[in-house]
Amino acid sequence: MPDTEYYELLEVEKTADDKTIKSSYRRLAMICHPDKNPGCAKSEAKFKAISEAYDCLKDPQKRAAYDRFGKAAFQNGGPGGGQDFGGGGFSDIFENIFGEFMGGGQGRGGQRQSHRGADLRYDMEITFEDAYHGKDASVTIEVATPCEPCDGTGAKPGTKARGCPTCAGHGKVRAQQGFFVVERVCPTCHGAGQVIEAPCDNCRGEGRVDKQKTISVKIPPGVDEGTRIRLTGEGEAGSRGSPPGDLYIFIHLARHALFQREGNTLFARCPISFTTAALGGTITVPGLDKVAHEIRIPAGIQSGKQIKQRAAGMPVLNGRGFGDMVVEIEVETPTKLTSKQKELLEQFRATETGAESPASDGFFGKIKHIFGE
Repeated sequence: MPDTEYYELLEVEKTADDKTIKSSYRRLAMICHPDKNPGCAKSEAKFKAISEAYDCLKDPQKRAAYDRFGKAAFQNGGPGGGQDFGGGGFSDIFENIFGEFMGGGQGRGGQRQSHRGADLRYDMEITFEDAYHGKDASVTIEVATPCEPCDGTGAKPGTKARGCPTCAGHGKVRAQQGFFVVERVCPTCHGAGQVIEAPCDNCRGEGRVDKQKTISVKIPPGVDEGTRIRLTGEGEAGSRGSPPGDLYIFIHLARHALFQREGNTLFARCPISFTTAALGGTITVPGLDKVAHEIRIPAGIQSGKQIKQRAAGMPVLNGRGFGDMVVEIEVETPTKLTSKQKELLEQFRATETGAESPASDGFFGKIKHIFGE
């Protein structure tokens, strides 16, 4: 039976298009984000689960693998299994199955497969301002790094590894099963093709040790919730000199006091007095670009009306131009009125039900003077 867990987590059908999947992820992420549910372990777990599901389904190759094989496509070195971006995929699956018939058995290019280091994930929270302007940041992580005494070989200084006698240095062994030849990882060297007779005392033959290191990362302008930044070679070191994995920085946006974001568009709810709503005027909205944007309010505007300020939104990631700022008007009704204000409002109510008097033009001027813009 096909695995549909990721689709169920994102509350979409298996036939959903990329736009639908992205929209559903954004909606669920806003609901489950840890910032909106502080201290709630259930919400945090749900947020991580939907992030993992979206990371898979937004990638066409990963989605195709998931639709065909389920989570099994990402195990044993695949792109899942707790690491979002491991190596492997279809090529490894087919190579393992058909390696004998294609002349394989030693990895790509006839070479022994190396034990590449694991990819790592780091979640970074930034402000809307940082997302707008970009920033230079640093992350400190505990990661497996090459052992210095043995230079990552795993062998005691002054000694070296020798070819594995079981697999003759290939890293794999073959066994006949009926009409088929099955190829497996060598049980002696575990695929390394070499054995170490005198392991390094510092790393015990692993060729790597856990160490804390600080890495610089440049956050480009325009990043959004879920943006992924790849730092090549900054993941875990491979065993015994094998290539390192990569580090992936996942961006999360902290809540903003004024703005909400959808794509490159910024949304803000702005309260205005009912006199400004009736007579018109201007309001000032401080943008993330550090510019005070003047928004013209037309006379007679109603609550819920949206006014667009072009090119005042977020910058386009790795591109040119800016999104828009959309201001949603919210007309405020005063709750404490002076006797003079009540008198003027009673006069105004009379004009709503009866014929307007010649003095009505001066009435709005008085209202504006008393209540202000």
